[in-house]
Amino acid sequence: MDPSASKLVALDAAKQKRLKRTTPTDAADTYYTFNVDKLEALRKKTPWKNDPKWFNRVAVSPSAIMKMMTHCHSGVEKGLKKGSNPIEVMGLLLGRPNPSSPKTLIVTDVFPLPIEGFETRVIADDEDVVNHMIALGESLENTRREKFMGWYHSHPFDVGLHSHCFLSQTDISTQLQWQRAEDPHGNPFLAVVVDPLRSLAKKNPELKAFRAYPPEYNSPIPNECPDGSVILKERTRLEKWGSCWSRYYELEMEYFMSKNARHVMNILTHNFLWMRNLGNTPSLESDTRLRYPERVQTVAEKITNLDLPNIASTGSASSNTRQSGAIDGGGGGGGRSSSTDLVVAQGAAMGSSLRRTTDKEEISKACQGVVELAVEKVHTNIMHTAKKQLFS
Repeated sequence: MDPSASKLVALDAAKQKRLKRTTPTDAADTYYTFNVDKLEALRKKTPWKNDPKWFNRVAVSPSAIMKMMTHCHSGVEKGLKKGSNPIEVMGLLLGRPNPSSPKTLIVTDVFPLPIEGFETRVIADDEDVVNHMIALGESLENTRREKFMGWYHSHPFDVGLHSHCFLSQTDISTQLQWQRAEDPHGNPFLAVVVDPLRSLAKKNPELKAFRAYPPEYNSPIPNECPDGSVILKERTRLEKWGSCWSRYYELEMEYFMSKNARHVMNILTHNFLWMRNLGNTPSLESDTRLRYPERVQTVAEKITNLDLPNIASTGSASSNTRQSGAIDGGGGGGGRSSSTDLVVAQGAAMGSSLRRTTDKEEISKACQGVVELAVEKVHTNIMHTAKKQLFS
């Protein structure tokens, strides 16, 4: 064989090896690349137009989740520094539907918007916001094939029993406007809600992704909640999902990271982060300690508002009512007939039973709050004692 030819064969073999090494072998790596032709074909086909629950999963990149959480936490800090409530913030999501898995939406980046507000109103200059969005869109058209495919905003409400990641009536209206404008043109729109205070308390990102149902859609399953569960009690549904619980659904959320990035993170965790786990006690950090008295006060107010003597007397009174009804019914005499006395007794018993059910729910919530605080405090003491024994 000619030496130059053998040299070319050797170079080609080396190139193939390099390509083999750099070809993505991890499933998450495929989220960083996409086939343009397949993506355009999916956008033209728009299969989501005929199925209100077409999408079922959202994949979020590390940079997107970090930027969202940082932006939402900045709203909390800004509001508290002013001596008022935490401020709601809003931004746009950049990404695309996934041609390889058409029922998955991929969020690759986010862009904060100059919008601030509170629970009942939003403070923003519409003209400035629109101009800002136009400028962002034009710059992205020149550099990327991805589009704005959703929006995120924060619900920085007090830490309670349930997450505040839900869509309000205003959120539903906004999301429907976006879906009607973008979905038919091959750009399915997504809504993400972040609970920054709960994220700080739990030391874990607390956010959920949603899509709104069309106004004409009705779930075939009665009392079906956005996460697919069936909750019979209206009060519980309202507490968890807001007043519009039947008008939207939740998408499963995952975070993706490249194989190389995960490898680096594993090295850092193995070499360094174990010291943070041993050295830090989350419940003793400044933010957690500042919010702990507020949480104790909230639970104390719930217990104070419970009318425990009346609850106990209601139970004994209903028992006495049933007994007296049975005795009167057995006697058959008196001014009223025994059947009338029995109906009155049964009505009183039903009323007291309903009151007892409501009271039990309130007591259960108050007790659950007390247990959470107690467990957190005991866990802190155990960790502190263990570290003292290890390092003293």
